[in-house]
Amino acid sequence: MANANSPKISTSLGQGVPPRVRFCPSPTGNPHVGLVRTALFNWAFARHNEGTLVFRIEDTDAARDSEESYGQLLDSMRWLGFDWDEGPEVGGPHEPYRQSQRMDIYRDVAAKLLEAGRAYHCYCSTEELDARREAARAAGKPSGYDGHCRELTAEQKAAYEAEGRTPIVRFRMPDETITFTDLVRGEITYLPENVPDYGIVRANGAPLYTLVNPVDDALMEITHVLRGEDLLSSTPRQVALYKALTELGIAKQIPAFGHLPYVMGEGNKKLSKRDPQASLNLYRERGFLPEGLLNYLSLLGWSLSADQDIFTMDEMVAAFDVTDVNPNPARFDLKKAEAINGDHIRLLDVKDFAERCAPWLKAPFAPWAPEDFDQSAWDAIAPHAQTRLKVLSEITDNVDFLFLPEPAFDEASWTKAMKEGSDALLRTAREKLDAADWSSPESLKEAVLAAGEAHGLKLGKAQAPVRVAVTGRTIGLPLFESLEILGKEKTLARVDAALAKLTA
Repeated sequence: MANANSPKISTSLGQGVPPRVRFCPSPTGNPHVGLVRTALFNWAFARHNEGTLVFRIEDTDAARDSEESYGQLLDSMRWLGFDWDEGPEVGGPHEPYRQSQRMDIYRDVAAKLLEAGRAYHCYCSTEELDARREAARAAGKPSGYDGHCRELTAEQKAAYEAEGRTPIVRFRMPDETITFTDLVRGEITYLPENVPDYGIVRANGAPLYTLVNPVDDALMEITHVLRGEDLLSSTPRQVALYKALTELGIAKQIPAFGHLPYVMGEGNKKLSKRDPQASLNLYRERGFLPEGLLNYLSLLGWSLSADQDIFTMDEMVAAFDVTDVNPNPARFDLKKAEAINGDHIRLLDVKDFAERCAPWLKAPFAPWAPEDFDQSAWDAIAPHAQTRLKVLSEITDNVDFLFLPEPAFDEASWTKAMKEGSDALLRTAREKLDAADWSSPESLKEAVLAAGEAHGLKLGKAQAPVRVAVTGRTIGLPLFESLEILGKEKTLARVDAALAKLTA
């Protein structure tokens, strides 16, 4: 039960005031899909409610942050199609938006908290803390900080400093139950014995995440904090800090919180940055469309409707309500992600599709020489390719037969298709194709069908050796349209080459 003094957070948007939300990643390596899902939900929430999205960079960890990662973050946000109302490259009334440029602000707030008695200096060494935690665990008590330095006298502080100890700054948690209403999970209560005092400034004077994140939210007037479930345990500490900042006139209100469900990976384990399938760059390199990837990520905890998995970002924005987010963990399913991306590929205008494939039609992805690329052949095959791809990178293997001097040899495909009697079938197919009308894919189909009938084979069995002879693979784009685009001369030459190999 919460006591009468417990802070209570409203989940409403207030008296007609548009919400202000933030996306605040750290520039520590390649962005991951969990981070993108958080950005997406904040962006959709802000746009649905005609609010403000603040893009803030949490780069106070000099050992892990880098300018390269900072650039990757900005590039990723642009590639995904997100726009932000305040932040890097946009500016705004709360500049700067990089924490590394706000250190004076954090020092000032820490000093005010110390002066008001809301924080204190702690001289405990790591070894002393570990020993007391172990003793508390052995006694079956909570193992958080025990308040050893809460009420030090001036003499005790002087004695510690005479030993050469440099203190950290700890926030003084109120001795009361903390209750807040989570937008996703409902009412949550923490007892004071489970939320001990915590550090907000390191011994070297560097501010910690536990200080800078709430301070920035307060000064930037953030009304709603939508973030991952992994940060839920830090929320009662931040609620208490927000309350202190409000009483000191630094914050205007305590924001509402919504904690988004975990994204689970292989083995039903939480997807981490170290998991290969977590890397945003992986999806970019494989040729996921931003709209396809975002559509799938939105389904990790939310849905537009029970019977509609494919939708645009405009449709998501129109329908998004954070209270509809499911609090249960969501499993990342790569095959479903690919299927949804494939659906978005087919929604593109064919010209747009052809343009988006461009990176995979040249070095370093394309195995053919630049001068062998035939634009007219590509324009002709693109509509057929669009119906088959799950990711854009698949285009290279699907169309290489058009631009290589001879088809790529795939031993597994050759073994599968070139059964006993394939040479006889190919000879018949060559005769029929030679006499066919090459301006009509249907005529080419009839030619191969007739060749199959002559050898007691249905079309599926008859066309397999032809496909492998011409394209090098058993699976690919519609065969007869491909033959028409490749042309009679090249097609028959490849059939002849396959026959020579079969009879060698």
